[in-house]
Amino acid sequence: MNWKIACIQFDIAFGNPEANIDKVYKLLKVAGEEKPDIIVLPELWSTGYDLERLNKIADSGGFVTTKLLKSAAKELGVHIVGGSIAKKTNKGIYNTMLTVNNDGEVVGEYSKLHLFRLMDEHHYLQPGKTDGMFQLDGEHCAGFICYDIRFPEWIRAHTTKDAKAIFVVAEWPLARVEHWRTLLIARAIENQCFVIACNRSGADPNNAFAGHSMIINPWGEVLAEAGVGEEIITATVDLAKVDEVRKKIPIFEDRRPQYY
Repeated sequence: MNWKIACIQFDIAFGNPEANIDKVYKLLKVAGEEKPDIIVLPELWSTGYDLERLNKIADSGGFVTTKLLKSAAKELGVHIVGGSIAKKTNKGIYNTMLTVNNDGEVVGEYSKLHLFRLMDEHHYLQPGKTDGMFQLDGEHCAGFICYDIRFPEWIRAHTTKDAKAIFVVAEWPLARVEHWRTLLIARAIENQCFVIACNRSGADPNNAFAGHSMIINPWGEVLAEAGVGEEIITATVDLAKVDEVRKKIPIFEDRRPQYY
């Protein structure tokens, strides 16, 4: 299975869902001109990190953003790994990734498991409780959100279920850009899978963001990488490469989890 993948890296309007929804629709159409199979968006793309106002600006039930993603996926004939949005529920607000297939059907929903205390997420968001597994074109994939990549055991829990591509969406700060690059490459090498990571660019009142969205193969080789500004990167991934690498260095067969 070959996929052409596009990551849309852009500057998010702080606390302005209307502006961001309009911008994302336009950017999806631009990315769609290159006929990708999958388009990926960054974390909290509809609100940015305006955490203090999430109770007012979060998408109730995720209805508005879900409608946009389903409509765009069907119109463009692409799968969309829809970054993440602030989804308001009767149990609180969740940082939720929605994945929609090219028929406009939601095939994955994952809420961020690990909340980042350094940016006060735990004061405003509820942690998720389910895994990030989903399927596209019959292939097993997994989705993660930003801070999740610092927990290799969480990633491994998905690749042992045969996830061949992992999608990471983020608002990763510029101050730790080298952590971002190093962790993503490490996750690809140790899990022998493709890593598709879409970060945001720009800044908000409290942070400058790193950009550097990346598409990485199972050997840890970077197939495409953005700079710090707004940019759409693309690369074609061949999922057969995962089986090839896992056969050559059979780490999954050689694991001894009973001793871990």
